[in-house]
Amino acid sequence: MKINKNIIKELNDYLDEFNLTEIEYTEKDIKVKISKNRSTKHIETSSPINENKIQKKEIPIDNSKKITSPIIGTAYLAPEPGGKKFIETGQKIKKGDTVMIVEAMKTMNHVPSPIDGIVKEITVEDGQPVEFGQTIVTLD
Repeated sequence: MKINKNIIKELNDYLDEFNLTEIEYTEKDIKVKISKNRSTKHIETSSPINENKIQKKEIPIDNSKKITSPIIGTAYLAPEPGGKKFIETGQKIKKGDTVMIVEAMKTMNHVPSPIDGIVKEITVEDGQPVEFGQTIVTLD
């Protein structure tokens, strides 16, 4: 069985271009399924004729821990304009520490850290809109 690598590359490009997590392509007796998530990129190819010939290639992307927004709203990095930020890059934080505030419908919602860690990156700017589940902080 010969697999056209251009098809795999093109499907992988579609994942990135359209922000998809999974795509599947079938032609005659060849089935190509490509999926990815936050921690790994997974490429699987199989032939319905012989299911024992499954090739898997996993590429680790990132082992960092992510803190996501619990609600849709506006992110604020400090308790008041011009005030000291809740967290800074490189700072060690503990579970329960407030990492930022997300305002929704005039209500200020403190976002606590669900885990201990060191702040690797703050992925949002002060006053930026955030979506539910969007990564707002990355921890080591």
